[in-house]
Amino acid sequence: MDSQEQTKFRNSDRFLTAFRRMEQSMKEIIGTTDRLSFHKLVDLSKRKNAIIRRYEEKLREYATLRNAIVHHKTSTEYAIAEPHDEIIEALELIGEAVARPVTVGEMFEKNVSILQAKDTLKDALLIIQEKQYLQIPVYNGKVFIGLFTSVGLMFWIANNVEKGDISWEITVESTLKHENKKENHLFVPREMSIFEAEEIFKESLANGRRLEALLISDQLGLVGIVTVLDLMKIKT
Repeated sequence: MDSQEQTKFRNSDRFLTAFRRMEQSMKEIIGTTDRLSFHKLVDLSKRKNAIIRRYEEKLREYATLRNAIVHHKTSTEYAIAEPHDEIIEALELIGEAVARPVTVGEMFEKNVSILQAKDTLKDALLIIQEKQYLQIPVYNGKVFIGLFTSVGLMFWIANNVEKGDISWEITVESTLKHENKKENHLFVPREMSIFEAEEIFKESLANGRRLEALLISDQLGLVGIVTVLDLMKIKT
């Protein structure tokens, strides 16, 4: 067997190893040790896992390739279908994402700039200027009362411009009344995967709700914030 055939054989072996790991990960997701078909594992695990949902079509394609390799193998040294390196690497990356998902806490945890209810609109604009934030959590002491956003700011200006009643000394709490959608945020745990976060934004859009940000929290309080733009910057 020449070096090229050896490489092909190693590719088949590497693909099947990654495929078996994927099967095991899906069994762990649904909590079973039963012998189930790969397609059944996909059907069951996608109900609980956003990454499986994201790559469902590709996983089913890999199952077809796996069947071709296993069921049409003519000898221990020859497989009728040999995966390209990029196919193997793609399956391995999906498997890694499922086994060790990147969480919103890992990706977006940071010290979050906040506003107090009695802070002024000028205070908010200074934070926007310095931090380039378009969404800022607002608190009354330690109690969260809303999310200040650029969209809400524009509605406030639009509703007050004809009155000539625009003052940068108005409280942030007052501007929250002009948010187009009151439910413009959602609190999520730091353990949530970035794929789940992406799904939440997509579902809110499909339901006609403008979700401005996901607020990452734990027992200590607010530990991070995720916006649509943040997720768009991530290459998955």
